Amino acid sequence: MRFAISFMVKCLSFRSLLILFLLNLPIGASASEVAKQKQAGHPSMDFILVRSLSCLEDCPEWISAEGRITPDTPARLRKFLKKIGDRKVPVVLRSEGGEVDAAYAMGREIRKAGLETAVGGTQLKDCPDDDRRCAAAIAKDGTAVGDTYSDGAFCYSACPLVLAGGTSRVSSQWAYIGVHQITTIYQKLRISYRIEYKIVNGKKTEVSRKEVGRKAAGQRSSTKLGKKATAALTGYLKEMGVSSELVDLMMTTTPASIAVIAPEEAVRMGLLTDVLTFSEWPGMPLCPNDAAPSAVCYRHPVADVAVAAAPLAEAPVKSATVYAAGGQIKTHPMDFLVMYHGDCRDECTQWISADGYIMPDTPAQLDAILKTLGGKKLPVVFQSYGGDRDAAFAMGRMIRAAGLDTSIGRTRLPNCPMTDPRCTASMAKDGPTEGEVFAGGAYCFSSCTVAFMGGELRLVGNSALGLSRPMNKLTDTDREEFHSYFKEMGVSPDAFDTMMITPPDGRGDILYPQAIALDIIDGAIPEDEEPGSHFCGPNAKESVRCPRKSEAAIVPASVN
Repeated sequence: MRFAISFMVKCLSFRSLLILFLLNLPIGASASEVAKQKQAGHPSMDFILVRSLSCLEDCPEWISAEGRITPDTPARLRKFLKKIGDRKVPVVLRSEGGEVDAAYAMGREIRKAGLETAVGGTQLKDCPDDDRRCAAAIAKDGTAVGDTYSDGAFCYSACPLVLAGGTSRVSSQWAYIGVHQITTIYQKLRISYRIEYKIVNGKKTEVSRKEVGRKAAGQRSSTKLGKKATAALTGYLKEMGVSSELVDLMMTTTPASIAVIAPEEAVRMGLLTDVLTFSEWPGMPLCPNDAAPSAVCYRHPVADVAVAAAPLAEAPVKSATVYAAGGQIKTHPMDFLVMYHGDCRDECTQWISADGYIMPDTPAQLDAILKTLGGKKLPVVFQSYGGDRDAAFAMGRMIRAAGLDTSIGRTRLPNCPMTDPRCTASMAKDGPTEGEVFAGGAYCFSSCTVAFMGGELRLVGNSALGLSRPMNKLTDTDREEFHSYFKEMGVSPDAFDTMMITPPDGRGDILYPQAIALDIIDGAIPEDEEPGSHFCGPNAKESVRCPRKSEAAIVPASVN
């Protein structure tokens, strides 16, 4: 210490210099934005715990997460999850995107908490359509009551990275999932420092440095990912079980646009684990294996039903080639009812309801129904998980030979309980049965879709249509039979490949655009219509649906 003091006294030229330096320092901040118009004016993401408005008791809850992802969003999510405790509620996302690193953190937080994710918007009770999450509907504790919706909901840019964090990840065909390039923005700042020096023995030594101001001096951006950023993205997707194909899709789409991913593609890449059907909504939890029939959840397990297959008098019943969603018998054997709704002396709807599991003897029952029609052309309205493959081929050919249309729908008889909408007590003993038919929530999977292809005109409404691979390994002869049948029905041969990518225990949902492209369907049932054909009786008035009067003959009997 004495040496240092002596040294400083010797240097009599000791003095301080106050110098201001202006330095241009580039500071990089990685952010993913959906487009220029989405970079500003959108509020930061907030979280609301919402209880369903659509039920009376045991109502499901979900976390409504809407808004732009900002650097502090992960911290607010952690705080919110800590507040609600151990409740396993789905996270319903509606977001234009935002900060990539924050999206990684959110996805990991969601996966760590064991939560499910879905794409959807939330409409709180009594809120107007232009402010669906109005502050007046949110209680002081941050909870609310409302419903979710899919139509028009979106998850863009960095939002799919958050979606990937869910233990299960769902969306519907009416919601949008989109990605594009990650943009790294380099912000140029002009920073002013106050730097103090000491001159000792003629040499300048910095004593202190203090920032006294900073000013933006422009910015530049780049869509090229460095090695570190690429490794972070691919590592995150691998961690979440999502294919690296998503990276290629992102990097080929400019930041000013969005590559919308079709639901079936999102499932194939692992970004989604399932696609919601028409009767399911975002915020529904995944059904556990022991879920009760009344439970509000998606992917309901359906109890197997033992079917006694007694030989027919004409011929013994052969063993079925199982070809159904899940690979097992799901419902009662298919039966047929000739149905009507309305006053057929004026105007009514008529159809053939085909409901249940397709058995080897089902074509014989269909033949019996067609004979009772006496040439009258009623559409066949299917609801089935599938069944026997050869029987489905035969049914499709019979429907085509009769020149009938096909569609998908749930038939409900009057005075039947919800758990048994086809109760025998309401079936007519003689003549047609009165009832109603609804496209919403109906389904036609595996071999049902094969039979459905036989229709001269094939229309669907809010119904689920699917193809999955048969349980049994296909031989070359089997493959040729499928290809020949698809060609005969005017269906694209690509439908075979679509069928083969879904395992036997999957539903293999084919959404409307894909079904049109594969020529499986010809179009959609109008929104204000349901499956079935309109007929005008002798007393019918001129109307839009029945421009000409025609004899609405009612077939005399139903066959079960």
